Amino acid sequence: MIIDLRSDTVTKPSKGMLDAMMSAQVGDDVFDEDPTVKLLEERLADMFGKSKALFFPSGSMANQAALKLHTNPGEQVICDKFAHIYNYEAGGASFNSGISCKLIDGNRGMFTAKQVEAAINPDAFYYAKTTLVEVENTANRGGGSLWDFEELKKIRTVCNAHELGYHLDGARLWNALVEKNETPKQYGELFDSISVCLSKGLGCPIGSVLIGNTAIMKDAVRIRKVFGGNMRQVGYLAAAGLYALDNNLNRLTDDHKRAKEIGDVLSKLTFIKSVEPIETNIIIFELQADVDESLFISKLAQKDIKLIGMGSGKLRLVTHMDYTQELHMRFMGILNSLNL
Repeated sequence: MIIDLRSDTVTKPSKGMLDAMMSAQVGDDVFDEDPTVKLLEERLADMFGKSKALFFPSGSMANQAALKLHTNPGEQVICDKFAHIYNYEAGGASFNSGISCKLIDGNRGMFTAKQVEAAINPDAFYYAKTTLVEVENTANRGGGSLWDFEELKKIRTVCNAHELGYHLDGARLWNALVEKNETPKQYGELFDSISVCLSKGLGCPIGSVLIGNTAIMKDAVRIRKVFGGNMRQVGYLAAAGLYALDNNLNRLTDDHKRAKEIGDVLSKLTFIKSVEPIETNIIIFELQADVDESLFISKLAQKDIKLIGMGSGKLRLVTHMDYTQELHMRFMGILNSLNL
């Protein structure tokens, strides 16, 4: 059996989720007539204490719509150098919104309010106008790192003082919530807009949702249409999201536990140079300089194990709901017996 640890997006819908999808009531969502989509959107808006939520086919599209809603062409968003919107959304910030990114050299994808303050451009015509601050929690390239909520509040204060928008890429916010015992409403009170992913960690086949108050979400449906994201009987997918919220949230702690156990094993192997701190379900590690990365990946592939390279000599493993305890014990044994 293949052990696929490339991402928490590789999961397949469970039988319970498939049953929920197949029994969903649906309608044409472009005509605003899909009852299951409405249920999902209303539930998530209520969870975060916001007035509006909108279903998107992908997290990248939800983030890109948020950038478009917050900014005008020629303006600038402040984000970390590891941010998903900068590294993994195909240059969408410039292509879709005509904006640039002011990158902060943070710590594992996270930065401070003081760094935000320093990154805001002066109010002069020859600078790009800073209009938005973007945060990613958990931070993917930071190894699923968790933000200090008090620091997020300090950044909100800076945003208020400078009249900046505040967007949260919460693709893996669910992991942060269960690990730190925080609530969606805490984040809803802090951020102007929030994107959450249903296909990372929660086991859905597709889907993200953008959440915000009426003012910021006023043109969200129009922007989604421009990006080609309006869908028809999408309630089948929304039903998967509702099922996931009911059944798959609390089990994320299992993923975190297994990730930390993998990290403990990796840290004791002689061919591993370093393992970054593990807080949730992502393990980022580096091989010793004399170990060939392609050989390492090939050796694991021969044992039906898949992982991903992140560049700069770093490799990534991600635990998820289809990575069972049985597969976990098998993988740990393979790691301990691996010869390079």
